[in-house]
Amino acid sequence: MLDQGNKTITAIDGVKVGHSTDLKGGTGVTVILFDPPAIGSVDISGMATSTRQIDSLSMLHPGQQVHAVCLSGGSAFGLDAATGVARFLEEHQIGLDMFVAKIPVVPTAVIYDLSFMDPKARPTPAMAYDACISASNAPVEQGCVGAGTGAAAGKLRGVINATKSGIGSSLVKGLGGIKVGALVVASPFGDILDESGKIIAGARDGNQFINVCESIAKGEMRKNVGSPSNTTLSLIVTDASLDKISAMQVARMANHGISRHISPYNTPFDGDIVFCFSVGKKPSHPLHIGVLAAQAARSALLNAVKNATSLGGVPAPRDI
Repeated sequence: MLDQGNKTITAIDGVKVGHSTDLKGGTGVTVILFDPPAIGSVDISGMATSTRQIDSLSMLHPGQQVHAVCLSGGSAFGLDAATGVARFLEEHQIGLDMFVAKIPVVPTAVIYDLSFMDPKARPTPAMAYDACISASNAPVEQGCVGAGTGAAAGKLRGVINATKSGIGSSLVKGLGGIKVGALVVASPFGDILDESGKIIAGARDGNQFINVCESIAKGEMRKNVGSPSNTTLSLIVTDASLDKISAMQVARMANHGISRHISPYNTPFDGDIVFCFSVGKKPSHPLHIGVLAAQAARSALLNAVKNATSLGGVPAPRDI
């Protein structure tokens, strides 16, 4: 029986989340396991993406099963972490049945955190395997854990002048008890804004936020002092019934929920991605789910900031 106080994505039946965290290196990996397999799609709006097995979410791809998602730090090096997820699933006989083998489908995306602490730190397959072992339907641990370990917001003047962020999760409910959950790894180039439009994490001059959009409008461009790439990874899961097309529509609407709270968003330095998956059969209109997804994504983004702690010389909002 699920914890009635669980306000995170794991309150949805069939969804488990596990983290593996390297606090010394400043990186980590988060794994989302689906049982039964999920159906979904993805909205890729960022230009600087780095992914693996995303083709399985294409409208033209015949596959309909997704067994897990791997979110990781380490930039392109972190893509290798998904091997550990595939190994875990294979050992548990989970995957697309191809007669001679069961093939795990594990879409994977990464953030760039190499300039945060140790540029040699890597989220390894062993870390991802451990994240699978620890995955549960308990409330998701949030803040500077898993893929959010090396996340920071506001990189106009480099990561040392950014604000610490992390990973956040949320849950909203709709008509008929429909559940929509979100998991967001927040490491944008831009500032993160609260519900009133106030900057709560972003580029700093000491303890003052400089306002990235205003600074760029006045002619300031990114200084070459680290963190050449940034990304916000978002994952939406619902127990409503969605096919690939409607999942794509929901992902796009969730993306707009994120865009209202990151300024600027979708810059040339960001690899922003929104996944959307269905793990249930409850009937609902994609428009209803899309509105809920935008709300859930926004709340998860803000939770990633609220639960962050100072790390690697980069202060969290609570310490500014």
